Amino acid sequence: MPLATGFRMGVALRAAAYRRGWLKTRRLNRPVVSVGNLSVGGTGKTPFVAFLAELLMKRGWKPSILTRGYGRRKGANLVVIAPGAARAPDPREVGDEPALLARKLPEVPIIVCVDRYRAGMVAEEKFGVDVHILDDGFQHLALARDVDIVLLDATQELLHYTLLPAGRLREPFSALTRAHFVVITRTELADSEPLEEQVRQINPQAKIFRCATKLLAFRDAASGDLVSLSAVGDKMVSAFCGIGNPEAFFGDLGKWGFSVKAKKEFPDHCRYEGLDLVELGMMIEEENARPLLTTEKDALNLQKSMKPARGAQTSSAIFACVIQLEMTEAEAFEEAMLEHLKAAKVNA
Repeated sequence: MPLATGFRMGVALRAAAYRRGWLKTRRLNRPVVSVGNLSVGGTGKTPFVAFLAELLMKRGWKPSILTRGYGRRKGANLVVIAPGAARAPDPREVGDEPALLARKLPEVPIIVCVDRYRAGMVAEEKFGVDVHILDDGFQHLALARDVDIVLLDATQELLHYTLLPAGRLREPFSALTRAHFVVITRTELADSEPLEEQVRQINPQAKIFRCATKLLAFRDAASGDLVSLSAVGDKMVSAFCGIGNPEAFFGDLGKWGFSVKAKKEFPDHCRYEGLDLVELGMMIEEENARPLLTTEKDALNLQKSMKPARGAQTSSAIFACVIQLEMTEAEAFEEAMLEHLKAAKVNA
């Protein structure tokens, strides 16, 4: 707690330094939409970034995604993932979340760099994009943004959480005053009304939207092939994941009609090497080949360690859940977002 108090002071001083111009905020030539959160992971940010990119492309925009590539091993300072139908970047080189977005959005350039201004300039010069999606950008005050979207998980009572390192918060709840939009995720698992009321007390001007998680299909974790929901016919399953909010994943499995008989949590961004693979192997044996479900991000981190048998239809007992966000009042969100972007384009 003493360290958390010091962290709070540091966060406040940093915000004040940017607000007063003591630290420089740079602006790109094209509008920037930031997607971020208050906590350390686990709010459904990656599926929302994919949802937002698809929405913008549907309305004729040409987006890029600017990301830090958290968890990647040390390598090039800047990695350009150019558009391409067959692209499959190594999650160890670019980060698991950019690798997943590259597969979901083959036509969107993704630039991985700690310096998001530099990344944005590369995207504008090389690909002629007209809007940037700043992934995990709410605390990245060094880059000016035109729209700030903050995701809050309906299953987490953030108001009662503490700041790092004692808790999971990067900023106090009062930081929501900077947000233009607040999107409450995982509303299929919890009542969002208490959280919405807290947001309104802090930022009455912010537009609040809700979204839930829908299961679309499965992906064979070894081969990467998509398979239908009927491929996992047994509703009695086991599950594992290495994400920011594992209980939300296990909870969704229950909402989707599965009975989870055994579950295992790994650290967020787990690479599944050595003892991790031994633990998974033991889990498969103990569950008597019962289907083992995980997330798409975990499946990407597993693929380098799993070699599918040539010609096999399903080479493992592990399946990734392919999901999609469904937003209530989707048209209202779309129109409000486009209104902000058109205003930013006029003022540029």
